[in-house]
Amino acid sequence: MSGHELSEGAVTPQMTTEAHTSGRRAVKAVIPAAGLATRFLPATKAVPKELLPVVDRPVLQYIVEEAAAAGITDVLLVTGRGKTSMVDHFDRRPDVEARLEEKGDLERLAAVRRTSELADIYTCRQGEPLGLGHAVGVAASHIGDNAFAVLLGDEFVDEDAPLLPAMLDLQARTGGIVLAFMEVKPEETSRYGIASVRPSDLGEDVVEVTGLVEKPAPAEAPSNLAVLGRYILPAAIFEAIDNTKPGSGGEIQLTDAMAALLDSGTPVHGIVYRGHRYDTGMPLGYLQAVVQLAAKREDLGEEFRAWLAEFVAGGARG
Repeated sequence: MSGHELSEGAVTPQMTTEAHTSGRRAVKAVIPAAGLATRFLPATKAVPKELLPVVDRPVLQYIVEEAAAAGITDVLLVTGRGKTSMVDHFDRRPDVEARLEEKGDLERLAAVRRTSELADIYTCRQGEPLGLGHAVGVAASHIGDNAFAVLLGDEFVDEDAPLLPAMLDLQARTGGIVLAFMEVKPEETSRYGIASVRPSDLGEDVVEVTGLVEKPAPAEAPSNLAVLGRYILPAAIFEAIDNTKPGSGGEIQLTDAMAALLDSGTPVHGIVYRGHRYDTGMPLGYLQAVVQLAAKREDLGEEFRAWLAEFVAGGARG
């Protein structure tokens, strides 16, 4: 489906929706994608990090596919300067489609068409890089009074071990905030937001969150549960963001806004994810994702694994 650009603060008639009520499952997602991706320079000087390919699909497509598979039908990309090509990726390309049809390449034709059929893609601009909380805040007019998902633009999970459906269902039951966690080694806690939790009776691997600490030292970490880049949030988060002062790095932190809602009585739960997460936010993680997904492919995995084994056995000399 075609992309639509929104000015910051604008609302179109198609976006106005009924207020969120308990039991209603979120159908909109926000993907903050305005960052400069300096770790990938010079590659990202002209190409957004979100469009770097993992085999033959860009990172962003994996994320939108993850959202679509969970029933998300509306995706808002929060972009910045030089990022317009992200929404272009989800537009129709009649010229390419016609050429593939002429050649009889129906498999690639279907793959190209599928990108424009995943969800309605909208965009808005984050004028300044003022933090994740600020990026989520500029989506307020698009989201309205509904609960919604936030998906960070540099990580995704295995298609055969989805995470979002359980998060969306849990949020519809509780009406509060739902986070995703993964277990990390104690020495890694200083790299993540870490949660303090207590048991919950809402399901297997579901915990009740009692606090969030940003990048604590191992000795000060309340648990080994690190926050993943997936959030299901109630619309009340927007007022909390508006009332949040700049924190770490002079930025408006989403963690601070969520902590304010927790302090005011909003229920916060988390699901401990046991599947595989691909983190493409750093060069090493990106390369690992490319290798792991290439090795799993039915069309090239066997040959790739054989080459990779030979390459490693030869001391990786090429």
